Amino acid sequence: MGIFVIVLVFFIVFTVFKGVRIVPQGEKWIVQRLGKYHNTLEPGLSIIIPYIDAVAYKVTTKDIVLDIPSQEVITRDNVVIIANAVAYINVVRPEDAVYGIEDYEHGIRNLVQTSLRSIVGEMDFDSALSSRDQIKTQLKHAISDDISDWGITLKTVEIQDIKPSHTMQMAMEEQAAAERQRRAMVTRADGQKQSAILEADGRLEASRRDAEAQVVLARGSEESIRLISQAMDGKETPVIYLLGEQYIKAMQELAQSDNAKTVVMPADILNTVKGLVGDKLKM
Repeated sequence: MGIFVIVLVFFIVFTVFKGVRIVPQGEKWIVQRLGKYHNTLEPGLSIIIPYIDAVAYKVTTKDIVLDIPSQEVITRDNVVIIANAVAYINVVRPEDAVYGIEDYEHGIRNLVQTSLRSIVGEMDFDSALSSRDQIKTQLKHAISDDISDWGITLKTVEIQDIKPSHTMQMAMEEQAAAERQRRAMVTRADGQKQSAILEADGRLEASRRDAEAQVVLARGSEESIRLISQAMDGKETPVIYLLGEQYIKAMQELAQSDNAKTVVMPADILNTVKGLVGDKLKM
């Protein structure tokens, strides 16, 4: 009898324990009655019918962070980029989340990946790299309606990283290096061009000034000859003096030349100059 009483008390306590449920804050429990959905227990103390009702699922009502794995995405201009994201969700109707899909976390990850490939696939490479906010907005709009059928709200979705693939990064680095080399060559060629232009301008200016100097010298010589002719008034002595002076100057320059070894001066320079003058006068 005593053993029966003990077993009976133990059974009653166990039954009461199975009928009393304390749901912690931040969770909701799904109760099934004879294998069929019955109700959802809110946080706090709840009573269920033992052996008939059973807690089938315990669903958190806190925000869930889903890490979306990295994947290769092909842009509209056939460039492969690597993209990953993170989604913040909240289960508002636990019964729809557990009965509407087998694994809602796995389903949301696949849905985000598929939508991300579709959105980036319609964009050019440069636009995909610089339009994270646009991708985020389109991605949130694309999956919010689908997951709402599962009793889940998408709080937000963020693009964690979006970058070119390894081979694309190498190609971009090579392209950047080639572009830098091209710019250096263009800069060097422009410098050489400007240098040549300045040098040519310098030669042109020097030639112009030489020509102007020769004109000035010619005008001076002309004026000098005119004055000498007026001063001579038919006399040959001034001419002999000038020609002798030029003759001696020429001989000095010849003597100072590196190629000159011996300079022979006439014994009678005066008669020599007179002979030159005579020849010029006869001409």
